[in-house]
Amino acid sequence: MVIYFVFLTISAATYALFSLGLNLQWGVTGLINFGHVAFMAIGAYSTVLLSMQGVPIPIAVLVGAGLSALLGLLIGMSTLRLREDYLGIVTIGVSELVRLVAKNEAWLTKGTFGVQGYPVPFRFNPEYPVRLLLIGWLTAICGLALWRLWLWMRVESSRLISGAIAIIFVLTVYVCGALSLYTYDARAGLMLLSLTVLTVVYIGLERLVNSPWGRILKAIREDEEVPRALGKNVFWYKLQAFTIGGAIAGIAGAFYAWQFTVFPDNFEPLITFNAWIIIMLGGSGNNLGAIIGAIIFWGYYEITRTEFFKVIFRALHLDDTQQGAFRIMIIGLILMLLMVLRPQGILGKKEELTLGK
Repeated sequence: MVIYFVFLTISAATYALFSLGLNLQWGVTGLINFGHVAFMAIGAYSTVLLSMQGVPIPIAVLVGAGLSALLGLLIGMSTLRLREDYLGIVTIGVSELVRLVAKNEAWLTKGTFGVQGYPVPFRFNPEYPVRLLLIGWLTAICGLALWRLWLWMRVESSRLISGAIAIIFVLTVYVCGALSLYTYDARAGLMLLSLTVLTVVYIGLERLVNSPWGRILKAIREDEEVPRALGKNVFWYKLQAFTIGGAIAGIAGAFYAWQFTVFPDNFEPLITFNAWIIIMLGGSGNNLGAIIGAIIFWGYYEITRTEFFKVIFRALHLDDTQQGAFRIMIIGLILMLLMVLRPQGILGKKEELTLGK
């Protein structure tokens, strides 16, 4: 059970990191990107292929993030002057192009067989003093998260319920993570690394979004003619947001590779739309909402795989394929209700919405 929760935490952290990149592009800047998974694919393939050639894993991750940022730069330079709907069409086309290249260029990406046998970080058996240091590291991260949640809950009383759920999740992560680190399991080390990177990216994005640079991005989202009239280079700011969001998705791609597998069909457009679901659940333009949305998303999928729901699915005479489709139908209904009752998402604000203006 402890290792299972560690797996769930890594998955949620990976999708939260991936969604933070999309949130910067869409939630903050208003750029519709239906091909965000392309950046994840570039980051995943670059990281594992370079690490298999002996490149240190941190450098491989940075190179993967750099290549993802370069892809964002190339896409942005040629498409960001398009209208929102045309931009969305181009980006989903680019993501499919990247997937098909990965599927057919076997000399580089191993083709449909995927990449296997690559190094994964924290695959060692540390001594007990090192394990205690890792537990202290986890304590600092979880303590920072609890402090941030406490400050956030004090702003509005309506946040008490969602904040309490988040606090329970953080405490569960800490208990399960500490137990796994003490007995030491490689996944516990990967969980610690994913939470660390997620924390750093979240803090960095919060500073950027609340800086003058971030306020210009929000102004572009609302009406780009206003910042342009004030002498701001709107295209350059859009390009920056698109590139940074791509780099963050590239880093998420490395964790995706370490957590799951690297096959071309693992980077289908559905991954991008999962990130859209996460942002709509948590709230457009809200970085904390993207993290909580990822927790809810993965919690929903894992809960519906429990024996209790399997009994319900059997009573409905659903086979395994139909069960997967039924889960998607249910989350679709939840999103429909959310769009009617609270279109800004759980933590979002109506003024942060970028669609239907």
